[in-house]
Formats: sequence, structure tokens, C-alpha cells
Amino acid sequence: MNNVFMKRLLVALFALSIAAALSASAQTVPAGTASGFQLRAGALGSVNQPDFSYLNGIGISPNRTYGVGTYVDARLSRWVQLEAEARWMHFNVNGEGNREDTYLAGPRVPIYTFHWAHTTPYVKFLVGWGRASGFLDHPAFAMAYGAGFDMRLTKHLSWRPIDFEYQQWRVNPTLIPYVGSTGLSYRFF
Repeated sequence: MNNVFMKRLLVALFALSIAAALSASAQTVPAGTASGFQLRAGALGSVNQPDFSYLNGIGISPNRTYGVGTYVDARLSRWVQLEAEARWMHFNVNGEGNREDTYLAGPRVPIYTFHWAHTTPYVKFLVGWGRASGFLDHPAFAMAYGAGFDMRLTKHLSWRPIDFEYQQWRVNPTLIPYVGSTGLSYRFF
């Protein structure tokens, strides 16, 4: 009887260990140990509506400026993300001489990821400084409220079809330019 009891006990323990092993494999190793950190760097093409006419010094300029920029997104976790960007708006059609440079950084919050479309809309709030040629030769404190969305094209390449910013420059009088951009980024981590 002792021998039968021991055999049944060993069969029961073996069955329990198999069941435990099968239930433990429900979570894969990468999902259980993967880091939330991602780093993306990208390039932008931008169009800017300046809030100051450089030609006559009054009113909103009817002429837009065009430029290039760069940005870096650091994703520390799903909800904790930082963005830093620099834009150099040096090109215009009429030769009015508009130039605006901005260097901004701050938090970026993804709203929701649409997995079926590989799209993530976001909002952001950036602070830094800006400089404009002609009337503002020293850097001015600048804030930007922005929104846009990113589309993942491949594992490492993403497209930013639209990024819109409403900026406020703390000068007298306060300047309120707005900027639209598009760009590509590459994920390093």
C-alpha cells in the first residue's frame, strides 16, 4: 500500500508541475523583461506664419517662412515622454528677410495608439527660447503648445505627417507665431 501511495503521489506532483509550467509560459520573456525606453531622432520640414512683419514693423506678416529642423523623442515609459526640437526658419519667397530660430524641449503625451493603422496622436508642451532677425537680436523665452501624430512605417522608421505648434514668445509685444511641420524619424533603441 505504501508503494501504491508513493506512485500516486509522484504522478500527482508530476501533473502539478506540468500544469504550473504550462501556465507560467503564458507570458513571453520579452514582454516580461522588455524596457520601455525608446529613442527616436528625426528631421523636419516646416512652414511658419510669423506674427511680425519684418518689412514695415507692424501687423502680421502676409509672408510665410520655410525651414528645416530636427527633433529627438525619448520615451521613458508609455506616459512619460520627452521631446526636444530645433527649427531654423530661414527661407522665404519674397526675400523679406524673415528669420526665426527656436530651440524647445518638454513633455510629450501620446493620446492613444491605433494599432491597426500604426498611428499615435500626441500633444506636447515645450519651452525654450527663440530668436528672430531684424527686431529681436537677443534670445526670447518661448513656449509652444502642439499636437500631431506619428505613423510607424517599419520597425525603426516613422513618419510624422503633421505636427502643429502654437507658439508664444515673451517679448514686448508678445509674439504668437504658429508652425506646421512634417518629418521622418529613426528609432535607435
